Amino acid sequence: MTHPRMAARLQGLGTTIFAEMSALALRTSSINLGQGFPDTDGPAPMLEAAVDAIRSGEHNQYPPGIGIAPLRHAVSEHQRRFYGLDFDPDTEVLVTAGATEAIAAALLALVEPGDEVIALEPYYDSYVACIAMAGGVRVPITLQAPDFRLDLDALRAAVTPRTKLLLINTPHNPTGTVLTPEELRAIAELACERDLLVVTDEVYEHLIYDDAPHIPLATFPGMRERTVTISGAGKTFAVTGWKIGWVCSTPELVTAVRTAKQFLTYVSGGPFQPAVAQALRFEDTYYDELRTSMQRKRDLLSSGLASLGLKVFVPGGTYFVTTDVRPLGYDDGVEFCRMLPERCGVVAIPHEVFYDDKAAGRPLVRWAFCKRDDVLTAAVDRLRNGLK
Repeated sequence: MTHPRMAARLQGLGTTIFAEMSALALRTSSINLGQGFPDTDGPAPMLEAAVDAIRSGEHNQYPPGIGIAPLRHAVSEHQRRFYGLDFDPDTEVLVTAGATEAIAAALLALVEPGDEVIALEPYYDSYVACIAMAGGVRVPITLQAPDFRLDLDALRAAVTPRTKLLLINTPHNPTGTVLTPEELRAIAELACERDLLVVTDEVYEHLIYDDAPHIPLATFPGMRERTVTISGAGKTFAVTGWKIGWVCSTPELVTAVRTAKQFLTYVSGGPFQPAVAQALRFEDTYYDELRTSMQRKRDLLSSGLASLGLKVFVPGGTYFVTTDVRPLGYDDGVEFCRMLPERCGVVAIPHEVFYDDKAAGRPLVRWAFCKRDDVLTAAVDRLRNGLK
């Protein structure tokens, strides 16, 4: 459906699938394994720090446009501690309203109308909208089932004289793919050879399983000066509603992103910023226990879905698992997901909405496992009873 008064570049975007499915979950009292948010609170010391910040009265007004100094320093220390990357907290770190705003600001700041932006398909839905709002041309590189690996030959072939930027997401939502060191090195070499900018969405950096490492693209030779690294607190600390994200890059690129960002929200999350600063300094045991807990949940839901007859693609990262619904006699994931709430009392997300190549995503469905174990078990039981 077209809207005659809407800008052409936004035609077809409409209401997100997450809004539709979450509303359906509420209406049917379904277990929501669609939208990716945990159903437990984040760590108590961080929550108390936010309460203290509100009560102190020191953080309830506008914070500095680049974010409060303690948080910028904590982000800088985090990058050094985990990856050996040095970013000046005063000129190379920018606090944003979540990673989604950081991505929007980066694309608005760096992409001219007509520039080509290469992104890994299936893509998180905001990528499509942000590229469109920047006037860019979306060029997909499709990660194909069953392994969802990056086709490096296809990536190289996709680069043209009009290519401005690579938009890379690892760990990858929705497939859960974690790019290997070899894949990352090839991306880095291509970016340097063709003088491309790179925006990396690394919000699931601490949700990688089976002892695989997270390796930021900025650590590769020649990439520090051309990469905009984006992450945030929502996934790591189970506070998706706080919307605290950040950008790390060179002073030039951070200034460009900030120029666009200041006209989006300007600032946000005043009392949450000192709390996140504290959380980023948690001991390694916090991060280790988070990974162990989420890997157990991944395995719990994956085995449950497999027991129903679904073909399960076990993810290397994120908190989503993908299945193929065709073994159950369905060939359309959208139809399957719209049927589930009424029939089973469970909500999931169809992959098709993340693709330009609709056929590639049509039989695939994404399920979130960032829920309590009893909720995951109950969801599988509901599916077993409803899909008989």
